[in-house]
Amino acid sequence: MGKRRRRSRVPMEPVDVTVESLSHEGRGIAHVEGKTVFVHGALPGETVRMRYTRSHRRFDEGRVEAVLEASPERIEPRCPHFGVCGGCSLQHMPPEQQIRFKQDVLLEQFRHIGGVEPDQILPPLTGPIWGYRRKARLAVKDVPAKGRVLVGFREKHSPYVADMTECHVLDPRVAARLTDLSDLIARLSCRDRLPQIEVAIGETTIALVFRNLRAFTEADYAELTAFGQAHDFAVYEQPGNETTVAPIWPASPRLAYHPAPDEAEIVFQPTDFTQVNHEINTSMVQRALDYLQPQSQDRILDLFCGLGNFSLPLAARAGEVVGVEGDRQLVERAQENAARNGVDNVRFHVADLAADNETPEWLDRPFNKILLDPPRSGAAEVIARVGNLGADTILYISCNPATLARDAGTLVHDHGYRLGCAGVMDMFPHTAHVESLALFRRPN
Repeated sequence: MGKRRRRSRVPMEPVDVTVESLSHEGRGIAHVEGKTVFVHGALPGETVRMRYTRSHRRFDEGRVEAVLEASPERIEPRCPHFGVCGGCSLQHMPPEQQIRFKQDVLLEQFRHIGGVEPDQILPPLTGPIWGYRRKARLAVKDVPAKGRVLVGFREKHSPYVADMTECHVLDPRVAARLTDLSDLIARLSCRDRLPQIEVAIGETTIALVFRNLRAFTEADYAELTAFGQAHDFAVYEQPGNETTVAPIWPASPRLAYHPAPDEAEIVFQPTDFTQVNHEINTSMVQRALDYLQPQSQDRILDLFCGLGNFSLPLAARAGEVVGVEGDRQLVERAQENAARNGVDNVRFHVADLAADNETPEWLDRPFNKILLDPPRSGAAEVIARVGNLGADTILYISCNPATLARDAGTLVHDHGYRLGCAGVMDMFPHTAHVESLALFRRPN
């Protein structure tokens, strides 16, 4: 047997460092004896006392223990749990500086990975910076040593649940109930077998999905029902995978939202993918309509279409829209939403867009406009096919600037498109997540 690789020992003593720049994850970059150290909670130009948290062969990680010389940009974090809770990473940076940082990350990735530059940098899409999270997974842990059940996000780079009593990025109607949720779970028979609560919020309904690894008792159901009634929450259980999600109270909750004002209503289930930030989603859909300019003669392809967040608003204006998505349940709900709203010029298909399918059924006729909204891994497996379709316009919605830059390089260098404009969207304020969109046009 080969020798097990030893993990590098983490230096115990704190060290003073000068922070040179920010990484793409929003961590300060410093050097100690020539070795790169990523420092959580540090800003460029600062001198900080850092304590090591992890050591690797090529770099180390640490966190700020004390700020010795602060950047003029530094502000006081609003949340007392900042630095421990992993839900936020940039609360010490002013919101306008966060946006500039995210835009710099996007443009640097375009240059470094894709070898491209947008002709125009779009004004960032911004919205509320507090209380914006309508989707979240709250971790739950019964900790007898603390005498309570912890409910919240996990600690930064740790499997432990942060001991938190407030949260400023969660929708305030849920954030105000963290202690109540802790007390509720402490009263349940399976308090030690309930690892997660999924939060999903529509326009009129707040849903909480309790992941129970042991069956609830009748007394548990009574507690959960009373909690839902008292706080106006729809309460669900999830004893197994996502197909086992079932309402406890009321009998038939209804979650729905409008992707933009006066657009088709989208009904969804609490574990379906929907955007975290409703206000930014509304602006994003409107920007997609503005840039794709759907007309009655257009045939538009929407790849990774999900519930129809873009498909249905596009179909209200275009001649025909075809949506393609790998999740069968999402496609079924997209079809139901189209029927419910009387939209009959949109077709949805289930297809694994990461698979190499030579003759997909959805590719029966040409498209002149295309929208892509892929996961973090991007659209590498389908981007060559997209480039070969000959569409005049491609709008790419991205949650990972690195994979967007990679795919942009393919469209520009291999398929002759021009990156007309690109910009960031502040979907996740106070985090290093960079959401963006990019518009590609085929030169005349």
